Amino acid sequence: MDSYPAVEAHGLIGDLQTAALVSVNGTLDWFCAPRFDSPSIFGGLLDRHRGGYFQVSPDGVDYTSKQLYLPGTPILITRFLSADGVGELVDFMPVAGDRPTDRHRLVRMLRVVRGSMRFRVDCRPRFNYGRDPYEVEAYPDGTVLRSPTQSLTLSRVRYAERLSEEHERRRTEEGLCVIATLHEGEAGGVVLETASPDPPRAYSPHEVREMLEETRDYWRRWLDRSRYTGRWREMVERSAMTLKLMTYAPTGALIAAPTAGLPEQVGGERNWDYRYTWIRDASFSVHALLGLGFTDEAARFLGWLGDRVEDAERDGVPLQIMYRVDGSPELTEEVLGHLEGYLGSGPVRVGNGAARQLQLDIYGEALNSIHLADGHGLKSSHQSWGRIVRMVDWLCENWDQPEDGIWESRAGPQDYTYGRLMTWVALDRAIRLADRHGRPAHTDRWATSRNAVYDQIMTRGFHPGRGAFVQHYACDVLDAALLAMPSVGFVTPTDPMWQSTLRAMDAELVSDSLVYRYNPDASPDGLAGDEATFTMCTFWYVQALAESGRLDDARLTFEKMLTYANPLGLYAEEIAPSGAQAGNFPQAFSHLSLISTAVNLDRLLDARP
Repeated sequence: MDSYPAVEAHGLIGDLQTAALVSVNGTLDWFCAPRFDSPSIFGGLLDRHRGGYFQVSPDGVDYTSKQLYLPGTPILITRFLSADGVGELVDFMPVAGDRPTDRHRLVRMLRVVRGSMRFRVDCRPRFNYGRDPYEVEAYPDGTVLRSPTQSLTLSRVRYAERLSEEHERRRTEEGLCVIATLHEGEAGGVVLETASPDPPRAYSPHEVREMLEETRDYWRRWLDRSRYTGRWREMVERSAMTLKLMTYAPTGALIAAPTAGLPEQVGGERNWDYRYTWIRDASFSVHALLGLGFTDEAARFLGWLGDRVEDAERDGVPLQIMYRVDGSPELTEEVLGHLEGYLGSGPVRVGNGAARQLQLDIYGEALNSIHLADGHGLKSSHQSWGRIVRMVDWLCENWDQPEDGIWESRAGPQDYTYGRLMTWVALDRAIRLADRHGRPAHTDRWATSRNAVYDQIMTRGFHPGRGAFVQHYACDVLDAALLAMPSVGFVTPTDPMWQSTLRAMDAELVSDSLVYRYNPDASPDGLAGDEATFTMCTFWYVQALAESGRLDDARLTFEKMLTYANPLGLYAEEIAPSGAQAGNFPQAFSHLSLISTAVNLDRLLDARP
């Protein structure tokens, strides 16, 4: 693999415990095992030499390649087209189930559908982010690559014997390389398995076909539960599957993205590890999932969230903003100095040092999701209600202090308006829950705090000179997070203070429908480099336009936004000025906000006279 495929030139596959990225040129260049947040086995996205990859591509011919998903599934098909033939590579991972396991399978099936094609298959894993040495053990039906911490078994699929006469196989200290020519109707394949105690064996085509059909049927049955029938069904369903692929089945925790270290700006230092569960992101996912009818997934996350609230209460600490998928709070950040980073964008970080920041907005997102779930029949138990009461009591005592904000600034705490806004939401939703079910609570105290937060935002969060609500009380900087103000019910969409805020954002944060989070030059965040536009904020902007009565503008902006997806319908965290995807990929924030926006925009368009 001589160069990096672009971030957006990838498809995502997974088994609900981990995931992999496969580029349009047939390269598997990101795969961690046994979990999303485990060390990588293939990490070529971050270093094409030291990261490791598994490439399957035509050899010695000019070709073009395209990708698509088998409809209604995350089974990825990469098509290679040349003057002499057409080949297809099918990549998928059989679903691993709800119990944690170290054993994961990844199937790569290759066939020629027209003419003939010579292929190069080059497997070069690099265990533990490329830090571990490993040995290559040859067997009659495959190869085992074993490091002190991980192992990878490659088993061949037994297809036509003719293939064995027309291929060259080389086992090296770096892995395995095969050069093979396939003719029309011929096929080859390999099954990768992590942590297998067994030696490689030959899989029959029937076994592989069964795995493919079981995987296909699982995903189509799951997708059939969606009740969305609106205007953008294909994009909404792809986003729903992407969120499902990023959910750790044993706990129900949704990760922010399956990757680490992909830069927000090529050559910059804004390179973070997103393979963890943010309270904020996962709480937003409850809105998206319930909007589509996926109540089981919403209930699983709420159970995970309840466990985190219980852990924090037991330890006498506030909620962390993020956790590992198993609920562990340890996310020590370290720099992998031996990796050059995507397109040389170092440093490559794993772990996340922002985990212990104080971000007060997470309480609002959590309570808002609990309130919404309650309205869908997912009621809180007596024990969980007691934890909610104690959490809200803590918030009453601690809300009026500087914090680090939704964008995880590393420039020091401030009185962020969005943090105060979501504090208001937390208190308001808690009061509503208590009143709705007649549950014991300190509602008078909560209401006093809620009103104090409201008054503070209206007097200190609105900057008269800008005619807008601003990022924090000590600045005049606009912040796209405040696009949420009308949707959470803090202001009405027609409120003059909100309308002037929206006009200010139109003028300063919006660039041909794309939305910047804020201006880092005006509000330094402790990091070098510029901002790209933030995909979630663009979808929030669509909702704000629609709620303000600008439905035509909202629909056009939404349709423009759909053109920025990659050919498979996937979004990274941000979109660069060139239109390229930037940041970790794919990003849960982007897809859950797409779903919620599509649902709300459909509703408002249908209601328009």
